[in-house]
Amino acid sequence: MKPILFNTEMVRAIQDGRKTVTRRVVKPQPDGRPVPMTKDSCWPGYFAIQGTEKVVRLPYQPGDILYVRETWTKLWYVDPDGYTHYDQPMYYYAADGAPDITIVDEEGFEKDDQRIRWHPSIHMPKEAARLFLRVTDVRVERLQDITPAQIDAEGCNEFAYSAKTGEPLPSGPSWFKTAWDKTVPKHPNKFKRYPYYWSDNPWVWVIEFERISNQPEGETDG
Repeated sequence: MKPILFNTEMVRAIQDGRKTVTRRVVKPQPDGRPVPMTKDSCWPGYFAIQGTEKVVRLPYQPGDILYVRETWTKLWYVDPDGYTHYDQPMYYYAADGAPDITIVDEEGFEKDDQRIRWHPSIHMPKEAARLFLRVTDVRVERLQDITPAQIDAEGCNEFAYSAKTGEPLPSGPSWFKTAWDKTVPKHPNKFKRYPYYWSDNPWVWVIEFERISNQPEGETDG
């Protein structure tokens, strides 16, 4: 089982069943078009870079089980009698909103500051995972090749309507473009930028998945 990170907005889209695909930048960006290797090749499950001798490995393979890392926190369970159960840690998630719970300190006393301290998704332990996905397909394409149907599958439906007919219009790239550019990290050198923005049209892995209830019985970690 492998981890995959999603921000709070996309976690909600997965929960709602609106998100069944995600795009991740191919790193480093290839010099030519990535072409899938055949099963009979020396590198099955890899992509060859057209015009070069380079190969790149997929981040995930079809059939892989992924657990979602999301913004989270861990608090102690306080029963109706006010007793703190330190053997029963409770995980909570930003996608669900702030929990209605009393926050206590190490000695079980109620804290004056009841604000929730959320932790970044990158630090979420595997034991806290509640969302599990099965990879159904992985391919590679340019970011701007995304179709209206794929924008919807990304959970970025625009809900635009025709002024003439009132009928729904196909989702355009504007909302997805904005959501995508927010995920691009800042370069440590303030005078440089990563070439991963929508305008750069980078090569991306297109990872399609289905949500499953839990790790299948007999499945081993990968």
